[in-house]
Amino acid sequence: MGREVTHRWIGALSLAIVLAAMPVAMHAMAQPPGANPDASFDVREKTIEELQAALTSGAVTSRTLALAYLARIRAYDLQGPRINAMIAMNQKVLEIADALDRERAARGPRGPLHGIPIVVKDNFETIDMPTTGGTLALTGFMTGRDAFQVQRLRDAGAIIIGKTNLHELASGITTISSAGGQTRNPYDLARTPGGSSGGTGAAVAASFAASGMGSDTCGSIRIPSANNNLFGLRGTLGLSSRSGIIPLSHTQDIGGPLARTVTDLAIMLDATVGSDPADVLTQASSGHIPKSYRDALKLDALQGLRIGVVKTMFGATPEDDEVAAVVRQALAAMQKAGAELVDISLPGLDEQMRGSSLIDAEFKFDLIEYLSRWPNAPVHSLGEILDRGDYSSALETNFKRRNARTTPDTPDVVQARAKRTELLTLVTHTMAEQRLDALAYPTLRRKAAIIGEPQRGSENCQLSPSTGLPAIGMPAGFTDDGVPVGVELMGAAWSEPRLLAVAFAYEQATHPRRPPPATPALVNGRGPSTLNFVVNLNGAHVTFSFDPSAGTLAWDAVSTKPLVASVHRGRAGPVLARLMTNTASESAGIVVLSLADRAALRANGLFLAVRTMEQPQQVERAPIRVTQR
Repeated sequence: MGREVTHRWIGALSLAIVLAAMPVAMHAMAQPPGANPDASFDVREKTIEELQAALTSGAVTSRTLALAYLARIRAYDLQGPRINAMIAMNQKVLEIADALDRERAARGPRGPLHGIPIVVKDNFETIDMPTTGGTLALTGFMTGRDAFQVQRLRDAGAIIIGKTNLHELASGITTISSAGGQTRNPYDLARTPGGSSGGTGAAVAASFAASGMGSDTCGSIRIPSANNNLFGLRGTLGLSSRSGIIPLSHTQDIGGPLARTVTDLAIMLDATVGSDPADVLTQASSGHIPKSYRDALKLDALQGLRIGVVKTMFGATPEDDEVAAVVRQALAAMQKAGAELVDISLPGLDEQMRGSSLIDAEFKFDLIEYLSRWPNAPVHSLGEILDRGDYSSALETNFKRRNARTTPDTPDVVQARAKRTELLTLVTHTMAEQRLDALAYPTLRRKAAIIGEPQRGSENCQLSPSTGLPAIGMPAGFTDDGVPVGVELMGAAWSEPRLLAVAFAYEQATHPRRPPPATPALVNGRGPSTLNFVVNLNGAHVTFSFDPSAGTLAWDAVSTKPLVASVHRGRAGPVLARLMTNTASESAGIVVLSLADRAALRANGLFLAVRTMEQPQQVERAPIRVTQR
């Protein structure tokens, strides 16, 4: 389903949302005595356990939850800040929700995911929605089946509410595609959400669903987790099936969840990991998967833990310092909670990682092999996609370079495999010799890139796929301008329970999760209204309008005499915007406020300053106060 159809369907769904009270009330008649589903239930930042408790009590139904998430998607993905995280919607979502509600009433829930809406990256096959991989070349591509992990989620009772945008064919880390366009970061709309699972990252952060699925070849789960203040796990290779996921690089690909909490991550893992006869690699997981990953979540998991802090992975340039400082604060919090930090060096690590990726070598051939299973697929190779021009211009150089490969076996491939062996030996030897439980480093060395610019500082993503070892991405904190930063812990093979336990203990000690400012709670099913401010000061009449979703402050100013007007943070703080100069009697403009400045505005902490040309040293100031909502 293309963007146009997605927009039309969600647009039509607005009527269902407006009339939601009627079907919800009718459905409530089938609920246990005392149940009273609330159509105004706020799903923002709700955990899976909280949602399940509300379903169990009868406070909501699965239909109610689906409508609530659809309202948020309409308000913030298609309107308002236009996050653009969703690429397709499940047209049967309410029908599925109703069936799960009836099943709950008749037999009880299947488990913690029964009736819970989630999103899935659009390189996972889905029987009820096209699988495009984000490329126009695969528009309408229906495989007639679910990916293994998608089927496991449906078996657990999860509702696939829709599919998310991704960097085209998962071949990048800023999430732009010809089928879905550019996804925006809900923490800073001018920045990317990371990738390639950036649509899932943005959707989960913005509470478009309870959780979501992504895939990781070189950071594609962990980077969106970092950029969207989420938790995400890249498991040991073989932990979860790749069957039904459009491949990027078969020796590096793995699918997995992104979530707002560690417990949600564990619930999603419980439903999706395990052996799949169609993916021989998953046979290695036998004996390594616990009954439930939730059993490992302990508050004291950081006590006595030895963490090796890999110094070289923090970067060596001044541009790396901003993220490094945030990550070191997160590590200090782990130390305070009982962990022992050990600064370590891994000689030649950057060079070994740099030459160990096989994405360029495998992508073209893996895609051909995958598409060969579908005679009716719109295209059957990367070359066809290039010939038809059905790809984003941002991918042209990338695709042409990878399509230029004539054979999957070249000297650089042999060298890369050798480097992987050496890299695994280096890491495992160091961890054993220094008795380390995990290695720690920034997920990205630089913060999320401005849209249209390349993402710098992504070198660290290759360590986990090149060694095959698991790594969990966790929120480390925020830069001064409110951009999320991630810290990553990598452990020994099949150490997912310990990594989750450590992440849980860290989460409970620091509470690093902070919802994005661009997607606040809905008001009567809609995004919050624009706030208006009027200030009259020394001949200047200024009307301000603040959009809470976009974080923008617009102004329209008129003066009766030549003057200079500006907006300041605090009565004597720095200039945030210059409104008027002495060259015009009218002025209009707009500025994007930081998180701190948005809070200051609401607390009457932003000031208008006016000075005349006759007496420029005499400045009159007045707070910008809300006049109406």
